[in-house]
Amino acid sequence: MTQKAVKSKKPTKKPTKPIEKKIRKKKKVSIQEFTKSSSNIFNNRELGWLNFNLRVLFEAADTKNPLLERMKFLSISSSNLDEFFMKRIGGLKRQIAYGLSPKSSDGHPPKKQLAMISKVMPQMLETQSQLVKNIILELAVNDFKIIHFHQLKPADKKFIRHYFLSQIFPILTPLSVDPGHPFPFISNLSTSLGVSLSSLSQNKSSDDEKIFARVKIPKLIDQWIQIEDSTSYIHLIEVIQAYVNDLFPAMKVAGTVLFKVTRNADSDREDDDAEDLLAMIEEELRQRRFAEIVRLEVGPCTDPWLKNFLVKELGLKDEDLYDMPSDFDISDFSLLNQKLSWPEHKFSAWSPVVPQMLSDQISIFDHIRKQDILLHHPFESFSSSVERFITEAAHDPDVLAIKMTLYRTGDNSPFIKALIEAAAEGKQVACLIELKARFDEERNIYWAQELENAGVHVVYGVVGLKTHAKTCLVVRRENNKVRTYAHIGTGNYNVSTSRFYTDIGLLTANENITREILELFNYLTGKSLKSDYQHLLVAPINMFQKFKDLIARESEHAKNNRPAHIMMKCNNMEENDISISLYEASNSGTLIQMIVRGFCCIKPNTKNLSEKIFVQSTLGRFLEHSRIFYFRNGHENPIDGDFYIGSADWMYRNLHARVEAICPVYDKLAKEKLWDILQTYWNDKAQTWTMNSDGGYTKKAIEAHSVANFTSVQAEMMNKAMQKMTLTEDDLVTDEE
Repeated sequence: MTQKAVKSKKPTKKPTKPIEKKIRKKKKVSIQEFTKSSSNIFNNRELGWLNFNLRVLFEAADTKNPLLERMKFLSISSSNLDEFFMKRIGGLKRQIAYGLSPKSSDGHPPKKQLAMISKVMPQMLETQSQLVKNIILELAVNDFKIIHFHQLKPADKKFIRHYFLSQIFPILTPLSVDPGHPFPFISNLSTSLGVSLSSLSQNKSSDDEKIFARVKIPKLIDQWIQIEDSTSYIHLIEVIQAYVNDLFPAMKVAGTVLFKVTRNADSDREDDDAEDLLAMIEEELRQRRFAEIVRLEVGPCTDPWLKNFLVKELGLKDEDLYDMPSDFDISDFSLLNQKLSWPEHKFSAWSPVVPQMLSDQISIFDHIRKQDILLHHPFESFSSSVERFITEAAHDPDVLAIKMTLYRTGDNSPFIKALIEAAAEGKQVACLIELKARFDEERNIYWAQELENAGVHVVYGVVGLKTHAKTCLVVRRENNKVRTYAHIGTGNYNVSTSRFYTDIGLLTANENITREILELFNYLTGKSLKSDYQHLLVAPINMFQKFKDLIARESEHAKNNRPAHIMMKCNNMEENDISISLYEASNSGTLIQMIVRGFCCIKPNTKNLSEKIFVQSTLGRFLEHSRIFYFRNGHENPIDGDFYIGSADWMYRNLHARVEAICPVYDKLAKEKLWDILQTYWNDKAQTWTMNSDGGYTKKAIEAHSVANFTSVQAEMMNKAMQKMTLTEDDLVTDEE
């Protein structure tokens, strides 16, 4: 036994107060005690996502928002929940089915997480249900009535009867289940009416004698039917329920049930050795239609036998059943906006402005060559900047090549058109299209084939990794030399979403950056193994380690009493090693301010762990989508710190399992603009929530005396854009779009 060990066994005196203080101080700078249990240092991702959706529901409930916009938020919460079940619940259930029990960041296996979700879900569904009722009442106050069939007058029923027979009946296809007809396939997210049938000759049918039939609610016809020239509407489902007997002559309808199934969209494919990625994705799309069911939503039911029959036939358990929050699909609420020309009940139309430096008609390349241009969409025009950059390059005779990544581009994309036209003019055009962009696979396959047919060099990225980087490179001949220009951003090259998502973009001719973006494209399209990027942060090559180094550098500054400050803005946050690095930086005295729209697994403002970490979440009429990272780096003037923008969140998938690009911002005016954006968002009270250490959120309070003059952060960004720049009518955004 060593001398040290012997000494440790000697009795010790009761510690004095100064020693106790020393012990407490030692604990404060170490997270070892906390890491014994991961639930002590991380919040659950799934519950964090559900908390985010509750904040969306708050926007639907907030009467400060216009009525029709609240309807949109309610619809968004419903579609969010659909995707949550398809991706997250689907993934957890697949792990259980395969006998896997990987633990979440906070230490819970799949079964425990499903149980945790089940406890939270009733509150969300009840909130949705109550909001549906409230909004219907408010619509009625404004003389727009959603009525039930039993409320119709005889003359109205006559009109609806004729409408049913002429417009609806021919489309419906009832499918019964009997020895000659197996249970029909129920497609994902389809709404159906289940019907229990019996013979008219039977006075009272037993459950064993009943027949099940399914009627799919068609989505290609109007879901809301206007009662002649009135301001009253009835939902398609109610009309079908009222006249369902017409579909089964000589049969007795014993009861009906409205139901909707959600299928798993979590893929279990392994594509590391896929020889033909296009064929594999096409096959996955076919398989997704038949994926296992992860949720059965049940609405009004007049025969309990129907519910039991569905559970049995679909191979489900009771925990797979959920009550529908309404007697129609909540996503149909958003369709009413198209019927209501109520500008006073919508957000006022916003027209993105053109940056002053792009307001004249000289070549955009001349502007970029003079100075980097930092863009903030949708406050600044996407079409007059990013779209102009690509379309001008396509037709510029001095442009030799265009290289671009496309993740979600949308239909009728001007970028696709520009690339095709550039190829037709003999330019070298290369486009990486990410076929694995979830729920956009079919559209991306179509555009990939269209581009290939036009002579564009189409590639599908690095095997085994999604390409999520938002980059475009233009190669141009100038004075017998070749110069490169680049755009790098936080959002997709999608004109539609650019009007409703907040994103940051940088147009630059800085050779340090464009040279490395060229190397990035060589990595994407060829076999470049470059790993020594000096300016770009590229995942999965150097981004993860670079972020850890930047965080550690702030810790050292704090330890040496130099200014130490980290700010970031992103969509979601859950990378464990980055979180631990942030905890260590916090314990070293670094101020860390995080603006995270969705879920965040870090525990903020926790004693001895994260006392200097603060997390906020901002929601509003525009979807917050920009990613900005700031490190003060010991400078007295915060503007002299290091700023980065790009495509990646601080999530495991972004840093380790995707190709992402983060770009430094060197231009002083651009840095000042980013600092102003971060500070404006952080100081907002109207649209912002503060995250608590337990993962819950508290809406920021507005002082009573300042309510009348209080401006939300997005409104403030619109005002700032208007003050500095000139309007363009071409970019007018209205809610009908």
